[in-house]
Amino acid sequence: MAHIALTIAGSDSGGGAGIQADLKAMSALGVFGASVITAVTAQNTQAVTAVHGIPLDVIAAQISAVLSDLDVGAVKIGMLATPEIITTVADGLAGFSGPVVLDPVMVAKSGDALLADAAVETLRDVLLPRATILTPNLPEAARLLGLSDAQTPDQMIAQGAALVKLGPKAVLMKGGHGAGDVCHDLLVDGSGVRATYEAPRHPTKNTHGTGCTLSSSIAAGLAKGLSLTDAVAEAHAYLQGAIAQADALQVGQGHGPVHHFHRVWSA
Repeated sequence: MAHIALTIAGSDSGGGAGIQADLKAMSALGVFGASVITAVTAQNTQAVTAVHGIPLDVIAAQISAVLSDLDVGAVKIGMLATPEIITTVADGLAGFSGPVVLDPVMVAKSGDALLADAAVETLRDVLLPRATILTPNLPEAARLLGLSDAQTPDQMIAQGAALVKLGPKAVLMKGGHGAGDVCHDLLVDGSGVRATYEAPRHPTKNTHGTGCTLSSSIAAGLAKGLSLTDAVAEAHAYLQGAIAQADALQVGQGHGPVHHFHRVWSA
């Protein structure tokens, strides 16, 4: 029987992030991916030129259709552009008892905003308490807390702990936006730092979709029945391989995607 994960996110027409990245990552890790599309973006490696939110009743219908038929082992939530979409997704998951990975997508790699300012409070109040794990990068964590970006490991731990107090069972503070030759990701829960994941920082601009890929990979691990720390470890190792092979893809003229199928075929 197939392990199944559901991604609830926006569509990236360029194929490097969003729903497209999620389904690629889930497939690469041996999990069947189902999807609920919350928004359609006109997007490539250089810019987001248009965003169209899916009607709320259609979002709700997608969630109902999947959960009423498929044995979903874990849910990943990504781009939710408006307060109304956030509330619709929360309502749609009210009867789902499995793990939820929440990636608070706010800004595309191109710098374009993907979450309205008015939606940040709704995301914090409605969905953070529902999350098994929250996976913010440093700017996202700071925006959720109304603080400046963490600059040191101690500040990352403090912000992770502050986010845990808002409801998620654990927070993965991602250090990709930090400085130094080594990137540190810290898994923080109510007892403190649960695990640390380290990797050399790759000198590449082709990191489009890394956040989507990591969060959906964690969901894939949880759908397979892995513990949270093991699911994050598997996802972290997979993403590092995808980043290391990103330059070989040569997709687009801006921030290109990572190589989701680096373990299957060489570019």
